[in-house]
Amino acid sequence: MTGKGYIFRLMSEADMDAVLSIERDCYPHPWSLQHFLQELENPVASILVCEIENRVVGYVCYWLISGEMQILNLATSPQVRRIGVSAQLLERAFELCSLAELSSSWLEVRSGNQAAIALYQRYGFKLSGIRRAYYRDGEDALVMVKNFTD
Repeated sequence: MTGKGYIFRLMSEADMDAVLSIERDCYPHPWSLQHFLQELENPVASILVCEIENRVVGYVCYWLISGEMQILNLATSPQVRRIGVSAQLLERAFELCSLAELSSSWLEVRSGNQAAIALYQRYGFKLSGIRRAYYRDGEDALVMVKNFTD
């Protein structure tokens, strides 16, 4: 899969160093190597990476369960932000999931992450609830849902 010179493909263990580097750059409490390895082995999980010029610059990890897509992790390298990588990853994930006849997609996002909230809203996600003090540092999580049946 390609788009705007980007290449999208499923993650392999060979991508681990690049993905872990992006994860550490993006999150105060990043996923561990073990967490990513577990997701690679998880039969309901997929991790899609985006490459630009043979370099992994972003990824999205999601689960498909009972007609729902749960987005667990979406990150883009700070060096390539604001050029549409996260948006393209979401679009590609939705395309890959279209055959699954999904009813909805949902995710949790930090309440202070305005850029991510705006991205999700552009793709039809709506606020569904709040998980108080969800993150280790006490920040709330917004639960957002996109219905595919509307």
